[in-house]
Amino acid sequence: MANVELFTLNNGIKMPAIGYGTWRAPDEEIERALNLALEAGYRHIDCAPVYLNEKVIGKVLKEWIDAGKVKREDLFITTKLPHHGNNAESVEKNLKKSLSDLSLTYIDLYLIHVPFGFSETADGPMREPNGDIVLDLSTDHVAIWKKFEEFVGAGLIKSIGVSNFNKRQLQRILDNATIKPVSLQIELHVYFQQNELVDFCKANNIVVTAYSPLGSKGIANLYKQSGKELDIPDLLDIPEVKSIATRLGKTPAQILLKWIVKRGVAAIPKSTNANRLQQNLSIFDFDLTAGDMETMKGLNRDIRIVTFDFFQGIQKHPEFPFK
Repeated sequence: MANVELFTLNNGIKMPAIGYGTWRAPDEEIERALNLALEAGYRHIDCAPVYLNEKVIGKVLKEWIDAGKVKREDLFITTKLPHHGNNAESVEKNLKKSLSDLSLTYIDLYLIHVPFGFSETADGPMREPNGDIVLDLSTDHVAIWKKFEEFVGAGLIKSIGVSNFNKRQLQRILDNATIKPVSLQIELHVYFQQNELVDFCKANNIVVTAYSPLGSKGIANLYKQSGKELDIPDLLDIPEVKSIATRLGKTPAQILLKWIVKRGVAAIPKSTNANRLQQNLSIFDFDLTAGDMETMKGLNRDIRIVTFDFFQGIQKHPEFPFK
């Protein structure tokens, strides 16, 4: 089993620096892949109701815990308040549904998934006649945060944080929080390094977690379903990354992940391939030189992959974070 580095959050709780991302994996695929991930040694599992697979994840977790193959206290499970429940009144309902679906009595890290909200029916997001998402303009981050704090006090959540927030939105939480955010989850990879936001979080003792750390072909497919084409660069094919990988006898993915973790940032890559699952976790037996780190730093292109454009009209929400 891989020896995974642990990051200490500002409340003293330790979080594995590499986690397993479960974004939009179908039930059969996630059941098989999560078993492989747990066997490989993953203990940090990143979930969300909008990924539509928490019940299957809960089934696998329960099987492992009941069989004594893993202790609950050795797992670090993250999940999130969904987009359509982005108000204080919906926190309890959504939190308890995730707890039930995941077969857990507490969540290790609960995040506000996005800073905006929209209205939803059983069939999906409500839409205007022109196809735009029906926006929920009542979003109040501070009110939501106070509810999060209540459930930390009640023992249902160990740690709380946010996802996809910009610096201004995060500062608003900090200015009104009794319990500080422990983590900010954002898109971060070698072509989108988010240096200013990472520095802000470090100054406030907030651990950044990188999603899409190796890019995301899945996002391209999602855009295609909504009638858009997205040209996503192949991060694994960057010549400088391949050169470092060849010299060290590692894969390009391992170099990309090592660069992120060496910055003090956690990463949650997604894979369903047994070999890649193991490789993504096996980045703690080698190091990058200062020169390697500088080379990687020079690759920044400020290319954002996840713009949420698949939610047509979401940019009109006053809390859309990427303006």
